[in-house]
Amino acid sequence: MSSNVEKEPGPSGDSPNPAPSTPVEPEKRKREYKDFGHEEEKATHANVDMSTIELKAEDLYDKEKVDLETIVIDDVFTLLQCTDEGLTQAEADRRLELFGPNKLESEQQNAFLQFLSFMWNPLSWVMEGAALVAIALSNGEGRAPDWQDFVGIVLLLFINSSIGFYEERNAGNAVAALMDSLAPKAKVKRGGQWSEIESAGLVPGDMVAFKIGDIVPADCRLTEAINVSIDQAALTGESLPSSKKDGDQCFSGSTCKQGEAEGVVISTGANTFFGRAASLVGQDDDTTGHLQKILAQIGSFCLVSIGIFVLAEIFCLYAGFRYSYRRGLDNILVLLIGGIPIAMPTVLSVTLAVGAQQLAKHKAIVTRITAIEELAGVTILCSDKTGTLTTNKLTIDRNTIRTYGPFTPDDVILLAAYASRTENQDAIDSSVVSAIGDPARARQGIKLLEFKPFNPVDKRTEITYREESSGKLKRVTKGMTGIIIELCTRNKTDEIENKLEADVEEFASRGLRALAVAYEELEGDDHEAEGNGFELIGLLAIFDPPREDTKQTIDDAIALGVKVKMVTGDQLAIAKETGRRLGLGDHMYPAKVLKDGPLPGGKHGSLDEMIMDADGFAGVFPEHKYEIVKRLQGLGHLCAMTGDGANDAPALSRANVGIAVEGATDAARGAADIVLTEPGLSTIVHAIRGSRQIFQRMRNYAIYACAVTIRIVVCFAILAFTYKFDFPPFMVLIIALLNDGTIMTLSVDRVLPSMTPDSWDLAEIFAFAIAYGLYLTASTIALVCIIIETTFFQDTFGVSLANPGPVDHNDFQLHMIVYLQVAIISQALIFVTRSHGFFFMERPSVALFVAFCVAQLIASIIAAYGDWGFTKIEAISGGWIGIVWVWNIVWFIPLDWIKFAMKATIIKSLRQRRERHVVAQATSGVPITRTQSRAASIHESLYSNRVSFIKRAARKVGFGGKVSMKPEELQRFSSIQAQRAGATLARNPSRTA
Repeated sequence: MSSNVEKEPGPSGDSPNPAPSTPVEPEKRKREYKDFGHEEEKATHANVDMSTIELKAEDLYDKEKVDLETIVIDDVFTLLQCTDEGLTQAEADRRLELFGPNKLESEQQNAFLQFLSFMWNPLSWVMEGAALVAIALSNGEGRAPDWQDFVGIVLLLFINSSIGFYEERNAGNAVAALMDSLAPKAKVKRGGQWSEIESAGLVPGDMVAFKIGDIVPADCRLTEAINVSIDQAALTGESLPSSKKDGDQCFSGSTCKQGEAEGVVISTGANTFFGRAASLVGQDDDTTGHLQKILAQIGSFCLVSIGIFVLAEIFCLYAGFRYSYRRGLDNILVLLIGGIPIAMPTVLSVTLAVGAQQLAKHKAIVTRITAIEELAGVTILCSDKTGTLTTNKLTIDRNTIRTYGPFTPDDVILLAAYASRTENQDAIDSSVVSAIGDPARARQGIKLLEFKPFNPVDKRTEITYREESSGKLKRVTKGMTGIIIELCTRNKTDEIENKLEADVEEFASRGLRALAVAYEELEGDDHEAEGNGFELIGLLAIFDPPREDTKQTIDDAIALGVKVKMVTGDQLAIAKETGRRLGLGDHMYPAKVLKDGPLPGGKHGSLDEMIMDADGFAGVFPEHKYEIVKRLQGLGHLCAMTGDGANDAPALSRANVGIAVEGATDAARGAADIVLTEPGLSTIVHAIRGSRQIFQRMRNYAIYACAVTIRIVVCFAILAFTYKFDFPPFMVLIIALLNDGTIMTLSVDRVLPSMTPDSWDLAEIFAFAIAYGLYLTASTIALVCIIIETTFFQDTFGVSLANPGPVDHNDFQLHMIVYLQVAIISQALIFVTRSHGFFFMERPSVALFVAFCVAQLIASIIAAYGDWGFTKIEAISGGWIGIVWVWNIVWFIPLDWIKFAMKATIIKSLRQRRERHVVAQATSGVPITRTQSRAASIHESLYSNRVSFIKRAARKVGFGGKVSMKPEELQRFSSIQAQRAGATLARNPSRTA
């Protein structure tokens, strides 16, 4: 049996006689342990003539010819016209003029003009017009200008503008945070000498150096790397620090975790990977927010309603009744002041601000309050993985430990912990030591004799120690599978190698990093002596585990009608494994499909269809995330995006609701609309429920506001046409102030959240508003008709007006009666609009009820004592006040039945039509959308929150203009951006060359 191959080389030495008769065995297959990790890109050469630097710009933008990220380092030096001795100071100054500083710049906007911009929308225009009418046009006929109305209108405008101005002044933190994140100092080689300068002074071609703990100051290619490990999780989403070697690229803003390096700068400022992410923040052609679009449509409804009746009054009062100039203006002012819901933006802002305070109790800080309304309607939540769904902390997966001998999984972990640092740990050592529970056990019961830390050449750690219980010398090593199995000589059979190979491939397919552990014993007391040969004892799986509450949070989100998609910069296998563990599914795609589209003949007919069907995407870069969110929005979805790194900032900014999780970078927090201050995603579920409550309050107010517009405009126009009734404009202003003061308490009203995403169905809102408005109009006209045409109240209740005889149509006390009736029943309407059933079945908040009672008390006191001659009213008796109250109660009771009748007829019909539309859309597979006219788009933009100065700031960054990349190209940043540096240098050759 001498022909058998000995499995254990051991100390037996050479074979004494090589037996020529033995047949030559085939060479043993070299095993490849396909461990999980990046595919290495081989260095290439620029496919251009490097003998001359006169390159055409179109060549530089052709990635097939030049890619400064992957071409050999010598070509980089040639393209950037520099050497490893660094640039001269004169050349650096020239390039600084050429490329600009290595920082992001923002444009400052005049604060006063910014404040005035909030008075620039159609609702404000009408009120501003009413103010001008009151102060400038209401002159003549021996009467002074209408100062009272003018002051009241201007006061309303200033309150509204102040709230919006305060919100916008805080909105510029996105670009500011990204600016602050760039490294402030850099070590640079100029003229052969090293010095420290402001990182803003770096230019392409500079030689820079950095070491452990430093932030990489600009995108660079490494010329010298000593044991370098770079943490770029905040930029690319990769959960593990990335080892770098000579020729590799490092991104600006990433952190050096180990070693030291030198490199040549290939791009700076807005042209870096990080800077491009900054310029994407706020880069959005759709400058109008969702709530602004809704406000635009509600505003249009009110404006059209008012416009129709204002024109009718102009023709009827002036042409028909031959009214004097001033008398007709007063009637028109009533419609303008009473009909325009000028306080709507203010009331909604207060509702949202109070809602933001409520969300803060759940550890969610809202940085853009209108995002709360959009969160209520979110249908898709795009979540980053690293640090968001997961802990961003490497962990040993105890359930998948593989053993290859008499050792238990706990033994394997303990021995691996022995072979780990207990101080100054890297991420892997920390995860292994944490796995044993008590870190002290990593050195308990042993005496450390020698420790060899990890290095990029050996790719393993090793410890030699004396076991205190037995006094024996032992040695443990852990590291890359291929390295460890080559070391092993004891008990290494084909069976074990086959099992190891299968286990490593399984781990790799699941996105788990394999860490092999081997063990040997030493004879004698010499800890440097050879042992009896390493034996493979186990294989550990390292992964970034999901947060404890993530799965429950995702289940809760799905129950609320929100679909969750994972969008991560990590690799596909990791994304699939995380998706399986969280119940998201593993139907995920690599980022390249966003460029290439679905495969021909596949089940997806278009890229949009693929994005909708996917559970997530892996290996994505900032523009990929941005593109995914943009496409989902194009399909009609309101999209939320969670993230924690600078690489998430563009998509956070583009999404309807950007959510930065706890521990997020400043860049992510700056771009987000909601910032979580507590670990995990459970806060998002609280925020969604809270936002839906807030949405219900806003919807209730919208119905109320539109109904009051119809009620005021139609009521006073009909009274003017019928009885030449001249209601004083100032009293309409008082009604508006009391109404809005009461309605602001809706922000704390008691409502129930819906279990499905909310949406503004404006057809329903307008239908309810018209029904309520016309009914309340009838209540006022009926009262006026009875008072003018009959003596019913005088005869029945013994009341009278100040002027005896036939009732004057413009009796000052009649004006007061109409004021009181309109003020009471208009406010009472809110109790009907806020409830789904009978108004008394859903208890309002104490604040709303108390505010209503106070407002009615004030209205009644004004009616009893308000002898204001300047506004054509006189106090009325308690009898009239009692009549108005009873009248309103009688008319209020049927309002619930009107609501039920509307739901059973018109609202039911509208919902059926909408359902048919959804079914037709699902059947066709193509979203049915109506192309928006340019006029409509401009109209909506007039209601914008006017945060466009952020976009202008981003566009000012870079080399004289906006750094641009076509979305469909979706290429890695450094390729295009670094080539821009070479192109600029080619167009501006050194004068000393």
